[in-house]
Amino acid sequence: MPDPAVPPTPPVPLAALLAREDLALRQIAGPADPGLVIHSAHTSEMADPYPYLLGGELLLTAGVHITDAAGSGTYFDDYVARIVEAGGAALGFGVAPVHDTVPRALVAACEAYELPLVEVPPQTTFSAVARAVWQLMAQARLAELRRVTEAQQSLAAAASRPDPVPSVLRRLAQRLGAWTVLYGPEGTEIASFGRPAPPPARLALAGLAEVVRPTDPGVPASATDTAAGSHLAAYALGAGQGFVLGVAAPGRDAGDHTIASVAAVLLSLLTGEQQSGSGAARSSALVRLLLGTRPAEVAPLLGAGPWRVVHAAPDAQALDTVAAAALGAALGSPLIDLGRDVVRVVADREPEPQPGWTMGVSAPVGAEDWPGADTQAARALARARATRAPLVRHGDRSGLAGLVAPDEAELHARTLLAPIADSPALLDTLRTWLSLHGSWDRTAVALAVHRNTVRQRVTRCATLLDADLDDPDVRMELWFALRD
Repeated sequence: MPDPAVPPTPPVPLAALLAREDLALRQIAGPADPGLVIHSAHTSEMADPYPYLLGGELLLTAGVHITDAAGSGTYFDDYVARIVEAGGAALGFGVAPVHDTVPRALVAACEAYELPLVEVPPQTTFSAVARAVWQLMAQARLAELRRVTEAQQSLAAAASRPDPVPSVLRRLAQRLGAWTVLYGPEGTEIASFGRPAPPPARLALAGLAEVVRPTDPGVPASATDTAAGSHLAAYALGAGQGFVLGVAAPGRDAGDHTIASVAAVLLSLLTGEQQSGSGAARSSALVRLLLGTRPAEVAPLLGAGPWRVVHAAPDAQALDTVAAAALGAALGSPLIDLGRDVVRVVADREPEPQPGWTMGVSAPVGAEDWPGADTQAARALARARATRAPLVRHGDRSGLAGLVAPDEAELHARTLLAPIADSPALLDTLRTWLSLHGSWDRTAVALAVHRNTVRQRVTRCATLLDADLDDPDVRMELWFALRD
């Protein structure tokens, strides 16, 4: 069985929940592991809760599903086994009004399957337990953001010192409790700080640095591994410089990747991207574009291509130049545009999902199609937000549209959509609504408007187009007309 995909929320130690005096919870079975964490609290009275669990939950039940004959068979073993199989972190059993005590067979089953069993007293409601979990999560998220923010400020201050590169490495080692090392283009250790990692971990980290050392567009910008009890991470500095930041730490806490990425961005600037000529090439490309040179002629100065435009929105962290630069470094591109609530990146490699970001990616295009790719990325980001996916890529298959000549398809689309052609809001709403299979809520999220506004606009479209939008044939024809 694959590991359960737990929700992207900061985990809460079960011990912290048990320590809440107002809840009076008591663990009565299962391992008392101080490192055990939960990702949510979920109430279910189903005899088989497996289909309703994501993994990492504290499952709460009052035992309504337990029959009088349950204790004489394998009911409790089967019930607990399914919770463990689904990735449930712990089971909370509410005493009263259904059961006066926790069934002994359930206690035995939890002991056998090593599932922590928590007794919830009569005066404590399941809602209070769930609220406490979310309160602890909010506190953990706030602490994580505060830690990352303080580390960013500390690293930025270190970068302004007379000896910036050693200062950043030293400060990063202090912040992460790690050994930090800067590898040169030839793989040699230029500088390092912190308590050195064990020799096997140092050897593995040097090998990891070679993996990310930029030699072609397909090389990842960062990589992680474990060796000799150490968590290892390597970050390529810039595009084509050859410098790599290595980090070896005894543990890996939330926010460590973000902090190390910030340090990698600062070190990229400090090690001087002009050594590879990339900075001069980008400056030349910008000047040529300003003077009227065609994008296709300028593109070779920026990278190999083909190009993908990325629109990215932060999930929680503040959107600023440091966060945008860290994202660019993770995507292996210095071509970054920081907007009000979105970062746009032009990359010549296939972007991968990044922790803490929701991303939309265009199809691979040539330089002459950059504007269209920008539109594709924006729509892909809207769909990612609506579907709560970390990354959505714009589809590049032509499908049935390839059976119609482009000029004929364009003429048909203009004719069909003429009644709403002068209203970008109606066009965008109809396109988004169709792409999300008529979901009012998801369309409202994607467009950042109220669901009633979506309903009003779609109704207006149906009226102006004189079309039955409940008819799948009508929806299909409109969808083809609205495609790029």
